[in-house]
Amino acid sequence: MALRRTDRVPRAHGGSVHAHGSAVTDAAEDVAALARSRARADETPVVVGVAGAVASGKSTFAAAIADAVMADGGAADVISTDGFLYPNAELETRGLVMQKGFPESYDVERLRGLVQEIHSGATEVTVPQYSHEVYDVAGEKPFKVRRDAMVILEGVNALGALAGRLDFGVYVHAEEDDLERWYVARFLALCAEAEEDTSSFYRRFAGMSASEIESLAHQTWRGVNLVNLREHIAPTRAIADCVVTKGPDHAVVQVEVR
Repeated sequence: MALRRTDRVPRAHGGSVHAHGSAVTDAAEDVAALARSRARADETPVVVGVAGAVASGKSTFAAAIADAVMADGGAADVISTDGFLYPNAELETRGLVMQKGFPESYDVERLRGLVQEIHSGATEVTVPQYSHEVYDVAGEKPFKVRRDAMVILEGVNALGALAGRLDFGVYVHAEEDDLERWYVARFLALCAEAEEDTSSFYRRFAGMSASEIESLAHQTWRGVNLVNLREHIAPTRAIADCVVTKGPDHAVVQVEVR
């Protein structure tokens, strides 16, 4: 369902916004307006969390929110919480390799410390970087905090790890069957790209047939990502200020404001 411009006003007391044929961009404009309404009295950046399952389109939606803010003359930056995963070597030491992406696999205190620094008026912070190609944390980089900017933290744990610390929380919801299909498609695409990239984590699957890779993707979804979704990610929907529901084709079908 699309959000027509005449329909697009923030719901101060909650409720659902509906319309037919919505693009992600349209919904992002509404969410951006809602988040900007949470401007802080101390004029430090509004910190927004965007959570949802693996392959739900969190990164795309977070980027769309940032684009909407900038299109309206504001400033916005997106930070992935993936960088706050423990490095693979440390996950191995802690016995958490098979729980990568679960709450215990993140340096939660460092993530919370980042939000505290931003809200405390820091002008520069250090943000760890994550590479999906090598499937590991890949160094750090300085991040300049613009006082007039919205800072958007996106990741599976963006709401759970930062409960009570965000100015606005968004949960991206989709049906489990759609999420699995999207995950498998992404997994296959990464494996295809790895054929030309010897440094890619997915290069290790190069000797497998297409059907074997697809089977592995389904196994990984059901044995790891679906478990994480049901036990840890989906429950954080209850603490979101806004729930964005997507249909089978990634189109937004509902924006629920609480």
